[in-house]
Amino acid sequence: MSLLHGFRILAVEQYGAAPFGTQLLAALGAEIIKIEQAAQGGDVSRQVGPHFLAGLPDSAQSLFFQSLNQGKKSITLNLAHPEGRAVFRKLAATAHGVVDNLRGDVAGKLGLTYEDLKDVNPAVVCAHISAYGRTGERAAWPGYDYLMQAEAGYFSLTGEPDTAPSRMGLSLVDYMTGVMMSVGLLSGMLEATRSGKGCDVDTSLYDVALFNLNYVAAWYLNGAAETDRQPRSGHPSLTPCQLYRTGDGWIYLMCNKEKFWRNLCERIGRQEWIADARFVDFGARGRHREELTRLLDEALSARTTAEWMRHFAGTVPAAPVWSVGQALDAPLAQADGRIRRVDLAGGGALRVLDSPLRTSRPAAAVGPAPAMGADTRELLAGIGIGEEEQGRLRTLGVL
Repeated sequence: MSLLHGFRILAVEQYGAAPFGTQLLAALGAEIIKIEQAAQGGDVSRQVGPHFLAGLPDSAQSLFFQSLNQGKKSITLNLAHPEGRAVFRKLAATAHGVVDNLRGDVAGKLGLTYEDLKDVNPAVVCAHISAYGRTGERAAWPGYDYLMQAEAGYFSLTGEPDTAPSRMGLSLVDYMTGVMMSVGLLSGMLEATRSGKGCDVDTSLYDVALFNLNYVAAWYLNGAAETDRQPRSGHPSLTPCQLYRTGDGWIYLMCNKEKFWRNLCERIGRQEWIADARFVDFGARGRHREELTRLLDEALSARTTAEWMRHFAGTVPAAPVWSVGQALDAPLAQADGRIRRVDLAGGGALRVLDSPLRTSRPAAAVGPAPAMGADTRELLAGIGIGEEEQGRLRTLGVL
């Protein structure tokens, strides 16, 4: 039995942050029920292109949507309607957790907080993702990953010096916020099994973006040291740790321990550099970074990137610099179930990235993301709302 088998989580979620976190929980066996509003087309990411896969239900063909919502269920429910909120409360009575990622002022209006739900389920844990928090001057502001990267300083750290500020290529603030939310939610659920009392758990895109600054923030807060961009995506204080030229392209080296610097010198036939005063430690190499870059370019240009990778073979931390396609086609990515095939009911298959979490328990069976409202009838019947009542609710625009 998978680790989270039997745990039910209601997810009033959209786009990236919360769906990324709940998909991790689905892969561990939790029952994730997406609460979607039919009149708005459900989760906005159902419409995000440009890539769609035929063979899936019309509302689930977006590969963007599929990448964030595998293994979940979907129910259509209008939480703006009083009867919709009443149905939600019945569902919440059966749940261990409730998740939302909405504007900070919306969760309270829709009745998604612990204060709103504790009377029907004292043990429920309500996890909230917002842009800037549910209190404060920006509680009602919308927000997205790239905005956080801009305001939290990421643009000033990404790219080459003397070029326009740049965002990172992935929505890592969204993804990290989803992971933070899932950690908080599971912690609350664990405590609820001991005390019988749930709680609210909050995180925000902005708070996580700031928290991710980590040692760069520590350097500034305690020494007013501004970290800037280094040539060739170099580390601000460790050398060699950047891109270097090879005979046919680039290689990234990370000699972040002195032993790896010594190994590098030996593997490229430059043992004399180990005792060279210019390169004797991190400080010296940092002061002579440009000269060392020139010398390493020269030495590494004697072989191709693939040849160096075989030659270093784990003795020197190194990586080829690949496109996304090259990365996913690589034997290492294809091995050990990192990419799996999901057979589709109408024929064909969906290739997806598997969860990075591995346990000694059986893995949960994770299928494709659901069609909008695919599980509405079954889930409502499970809380005593039969076909006749469901029909009435549909007429009212609740479902």
